[in-house]
Amino acid sequence: MHSHLESCPTLVLNADYRPLSYFPLSLWSWQEAVKAVFLDRVNIVSEYDAEIHSPSFKMKVPSVIALKEYVQPKARPAFTRFNVFLRDKWSCQYCGERFRTHELTFDHVIPKSRGGTTTWENICAACQDCNLLKGNYLPAECKMFPLRKPVQPSTMELQANGRAYPPNFLHQSWNDYLYWDAELETL
Repeated sequence: MHSHLESCPTLVLNADYRPLSYFPLSLWSWQEAVKAVFLDRVNIVSEYDAEIHSPSFKMKVPSVIALKEYVQPKARPAFTRFNVFLRDKWSCQYCGERFRTHELTFDHVIPKSRGGTTTWENICAACQDCNLLKGNYLPAECKMFPLRKPVQPSTMELQANGRAYPPNFLHQSWNDYLYWDAELETL
C-alpha cells in the first residue's frame, strides 16, 4: 500500500490559499501531510481517493492542504544557478534560444578577470556556444549584449516565471490553486 501512496504528493498552500512556491512546486509527501493534519497545523482542502488506516482510525490522503498560519515569503530569492536560469526563463541571454538546465552556463557579463563580480547584476544564463564565443571580452568589445539587463529579481517575479513550467505530475484537485491568473476559457 505504501508504494501506491508514494504517487500521492500533497500540494501545500499558504494560509491565503496560494502555493508556497511554484517552482519547485510546494509539495509534501503523504506522510508529512498526515503528520501536519494530526498536529493541527493545516486544513485539508482536497483529498485523494486513497485511504490510510490503523486498527482504530482511517482517513483519505490529503491532496491539497493549507497552512493555518501565514508564512511570509522572502522578499529576495537566494542567488543560485537555478534561480538565475529561472529569472532568464532558461534562455541564453545572447542568442535568445531556450535550453535545458544542463545545457546552460553562467556568464559574467563583465568577466571576473576584468573586475566583474558574481552577483545578480553581472550574471546571466548563456548557452555553451555563446559563452565560449564571448569569452573574456566586455560586451562592447565583442558586440554581445544580454537581451535583458541582469537584475536581482523579486521572489514574486521568480514565482511568476515558475508558473510557466508546470511539474510532471499535476493532480486535478490542484488546478484551482495553481493558475489563478490564467485566462479562463469562454464557451
